[in-house]
Amino acid sequence: MPKTKMKTHKGIKKRFKLTARGKLLYKHPSGNHLMNSKNAKRRKRIAGPAILTGVYAEKIKAMFGK
Repeated sequence: MPKTKMKTHKGIKKRFKLTARGKLLYKHPSGNHLMNSKNAKRRKRIAGPAILTGVYAEKIKAMFGK
């Protein structure tokens, strides 16, 4: 075991949530402004959280220090 602990990346902490089961949730992009030009189906999809999977998820979990 290393002598020092890895610090949590604060930018990652603000943008992602790590669930109890180890999944990563993040907010869909393009959901803050100019919503009138987007149809209702697209606005609903953007409103909910998304689950990050794959290689990127593993890299971000490492930045969490987990």
